[in-house]
Amino acid sequence: MLADPDTYASGPPHELFAELRRRSPVCWQDDGMFWAVLTHAGVEEVARQPLLFSSAAGGVMLEDLAPPQLEQMRGMLLAMDPPQHREVRRPVVARLTPRAIAGLETQVRDICRDVFATARERGDADLDVVSDLAAPLPTRVVGQLMGLPRDDWERIHALAERVTRGQDPEFAGEPGAAGAASQEMGLYAYEFAVARDAAADKPDDLTTVLLASKTPAEFASLFVQLVTAGQDTTQTLLANGVLALLQHPDQQQLLRDDPTLVSGAVEEMLRYANPLHYFRRTATADTEVEGVAVRAGDKVAMFYTSANRDERVFDRPDVFDVRRTPNRHLSFGIAEHFCVGAHLARLEAKVFFTELLATFGRIDQAGGHRWVRSNLNNALRTLPVRLFPARTLS
Repeated sequence: MLADPDTYASGPPHELFAELRRRSPVCWQDDGMFWAVLTHAGVEEVARQPLLFSSAAGGVMLEDLAPPQLEQMRGMLLAMDPPQHREVRRPVVARLTPRAIAGLETQVRDICRDVFATARERGDADLDVVSDLAAPLPTRVVGQLMGLPRDDWERIHALAERVTRGQDPEFAGEPGAAGAASQEMGLYAYEFAVARDAAADKPDDLTTVLLASKTPAEFASLFVQLVTAGQDTTQTLLANGVLALLQHPDQQQLLRDDPTLVSGAVEEMLRYANPLHYFRRTATADTEVEGVAVRAGDKVAMFYTSANRDERVFDRPDVFDVRRTPNRHLSFGIAEHFCVGAHLARLEAKVFFTELLATFGRIDQAGGHRWVRSNLNNALRTLPVRLFPARTLS
């Protein structure tokens, strides 16, 4: 059921999650042989014990990986346990502090305005939110942060999409395409790191920071995660947010009337349409989660899509409310593995929606939207729209 990508092919199965939550906060899933942790409290309980619930033991995906692929995943931050995780994470976090990210606002705004200017030039032609509006911003931001050659940005973006959409054969192509894309990106990163190490003058970017303490091979594994997450999950946040505003025109109008609500709206987008359905952990000892017995070696999946609509935490959880406060969503994780790029994603989304609503006085959905077939990524594949510039409205 919850392991089957087809369960998510038409969008997040919120009614199913609600039914399962009513049965038990932690449900055994025969299809993937794992425990599904469905409540806000349960997800927090697992996340706050990174040694008892290991990211490294079996990786973070429900599907068991072959030893070479699992070893490659363990080179990524998301699949490291303490103390290694904290040591590797430290220089990345230092580079992505709130103050440092705030300094990127003008750059992010310029990118958004350029993207939307290109959209305006298309006139009354239909555009796809995913590829035409949401994808360019994180692609350019990550490319600049890592110091990647501009000519390589689109190639890396395409590889990142193939990595995350491997369960959708219509998108990814042949079986194994996602793994091949990950290997290609890793090889690119390795060669990029070797060239950077040999350079006489090294630019002040995230690549230089990471290579100060990492070999090119270690950098390559980190690169795959940082670039894929930085591009794809942010793209998903932006596209899902546009869909939420289209489906709730009253909430869109609130933002148009009062742009100061945008920051809170981004948090509600993260809760209401979180980019990732789950992350897996592996129990390292016999224990309990929300009173349910879990044995050593069991797979345990923290379902953010369910926890973010837990009735015990959120009032009217199925309502999209841009003024919701407090908003204790878990879309960036919590504790040890809180997303290192959270500040950047929030800035990109805040600027994106501020500029989008200021540039276009009306946004109409121009056809049916489609979801990526994936049990992991809560991502839109297409969302056709027609945009009407603000200056043409009377």
